[in-house]
Amino acid sequence: MAGPTDLFHRHPDNPILTVRALPYAAGAVFNPGVTEADGETLLLMRVEGFDGRSHLTCARSRDGIKDWRVDAAPVLSPGLKAYPEEAWGVEDARITWIRERAEWVIAYTAYSECGPLVSLAMTRDFRSFRRLGPVLPPENKDAALFPRRISGRYCMLHRPVPAIPGFPAHIWISFSPDLHTWGGHRLLLTARGPGSWDAAKIGMATPPLETPAGWLILYHGVRRMGAGDVYRLGLALLDLDDPSHLIRRLDHWVLGPEAPYERMGDTPNVVFPCGWILVGDEIRLYYGAADSCIALAGASLEEVMTCLLNDSSS
Repeated sequence: MAGPTDLFHRHPDNPILTVRALPYAAGAVFNPGVTEADGETLLLMRVEGFDGRSHLTCARSRDGIKDWRVDAAPVLSPGLKAYPEEAWGVEDARITWIRERAEWVIAYTAYSECGPLVSLAMTRDFRSFRRLGPVLPPENKDAALFPRRISGRYCMLHRPVPAIPGFPAHIWISFSPDLHTWGGHRLLLTARGPGSWDAAKIGMATPPLETPAGWLILYHGVRRMGAGDVYRLGLALLDLDDPSHLIRRLDHWVLGPEAPYERMGDTPNVVFPCGWILVGDEIRLYYGAADSCIALAGASLEEVMTCLLNDSSS
């Protein structure tokens, strides 16, 4: 059986996308959401402009690895008067296909003058978007939706930021009848104590993946080191019928910064996914590396579930 840190394997062509792939000038490209659309892999990439603000741009590929076609212009940009909560940028999109609505829901971080908050947008083609606006107040980010209603309610995972400096940040779950009004807020997953790899703060990485054993979630955890923060990834499993109930959680991280493109960049020592897709048994994990480029790692879903369910420490 594969150990926790042997589950994900980096693609040999990494990084698969850099800022040089864009048809316009920008500072960096990273933290993509991902889905499958029209028989292709679609990335909704965070692109940082030279003014320091981020926007979202689409890239498409038939095999999900190479020959990316990047849109000539952003699809979601800050600066619209109708959406002042996006004044400082739009960041880190997480894409969920909602079958009953026949459309994608995108949870993203809108960076306002009062701090980051969670906003939602809808699309059927990744060309036109309908913004729902803010659904949770600042400071909050790292939101991801479940792909279907559970007990008649939409469910969303997110990460409020504590008002007291130095306090760890945890993952919460909330519920909505209509995607507009959110309540029933509950603490779900906590950052662990000092000495752990995820002690400083945690946050959602990718939207939950439904499996027969439960909702598989991938989250990022941060440990503060002498040279700065280190972002790694961990796994947990939630109950299918009650996702506020945690079934399992690995003690160990499963992917951390090791390659040069993950160690060096605008923010060193960061692996930060916002999306994954399942191709047969293969999990394809698309992630931002050091806030500078986009990389790809693969894993067997069967091996991931075996590791998670059989790990004696969880």
